[in-house]
Amino acid sequence: MTLHKTLNIQEITPAQHHHFLAQQEAASFLQNPLWPKTKPAWRSQSIGWWDNDELVAASLVLYRPIPVPGLRGRSLAYIADGPVFDPETVALESLLEPLVPYARAQGAFLLRMGLPFVLRRWEAEDVRKALSANEHNLIPDLRPAESHVTAWSMEDTLTRLGWEKPELTEDFGSGQAQFQARIPLPQLTPEQRADRESPEFVQAVEDVLMRMDSTSRRQTRKSTRSDLTISSGGRAEMSKWQALYEETAQRDDFTGRPQWYFEAMFDALNASDIAQCQVLFAHYEDQLLASAIYVQQQNTGWYVYGASTRAESKRYAPRGLQLEQIKLSLEAGARYYDLGGVSATLNKEHELAGLTRFKTTMGADVVETMGEWDYPINKVLTRAFRMYMDRRG
Repeated sequence: MTLHKTLNIQEITPAQHHHFLAQQEAASFLQNPLWPKTKPAWRSQSIGWWDNDELVAASLVLYRPIPVPGLRGRSLAYIADGPVFDPETVALESLLEPLVPYARAQGAFLLRMGLPFVLRRWEAEDVRKALSANEHNLIPDLRPAESHVTAWSMEDTLTRLGWEKPELTEDFGSGQAQFQARIPLPQLTPEQRADRESPEFVQAVEDVLMRMDSTSRRQTRKSTRSDLTISSGGRAEMSKWQALYEETAQRDDFTGRPQWYFEAMFDALNASDIAQCQVLFAHYEDQLLASAIYVQQQNTGWYVYGASTRAESKRYAPRGLQLEQIKLSLEAGARYYDLGGVSATLNKEHELAGLTRFKTTMGADVVETMGEWDYPINKVLTRAFRMYMDRRG
């Protein structure tokens, strides 16, 4: 039963934060207290909400100073995929009441928060069919397979307390995508997932393959017969990843991240006792064909970044790496393999429709998260900040 209590909010140590997250079934790696090592331009804090002497919620908060006249010394406070708490036992209102004054005392003029809860879920096959039919505009126009009352009630609380709901759009914004593609994974016992050759593990992989459409399944199976060598590299091999990643960025016309960012991610998450980060490679003989950055924490494995060459395309090296990440997620006991964000569009001519098509053909359901809500602590400064961002965009 959720109870609305007065909670005490204060900064906690990374060790306290780690200990709390370790007790939770789900917690995004964006909430890992070591994640700020990838964000040197941001100031970070781990904060906790206490019910007397019990820590009942925790969050990583990032503060970004804004170099705009009139905003110097003030910050955007950003909570990605947090706070982490159990909404069945802790009332959202109990968290928000002390959070706003706390952020104000830290110099924040705007608070942005993306609660880590799912509103609705659509089956992969239903989204695939809707994209092909081209009869609907947006995914929310479809009947969902699941709708979660608790998350909807939290939306009502946010609105009542003056938070601003994110706009539903076909394009990606600056933060985390509101719609995500996730493959639900079969659950195995520790003994079953420790042996990839066990009948149960083999069947679990087969169950995931059967979620895919026929083309993805055929190509994935072919990757296992294509004489590929799949390996996991260390930090010293990050330059190999970076070279292939930059080749991919140039070919596909996107702006990539520098090598130091991936090194910082690798170091930070592997220094955490609740997470892992791996750089994966698929070689044919001595030629690197594909690479991926994989992260796992608590009940989820994430395909975070990928890169590939067009050479030897019929060996389907990227598919081989997807299968390896699925197996790593099964070994970790994860409930989901997350392929990242998708657009809300069902217009098959939209530039982002291909991404949704690919991820759903991999067997990923689409979930609508609560998205990132804004609370303008200082409305005048928030207006000035938004005008500045509009001019930049």
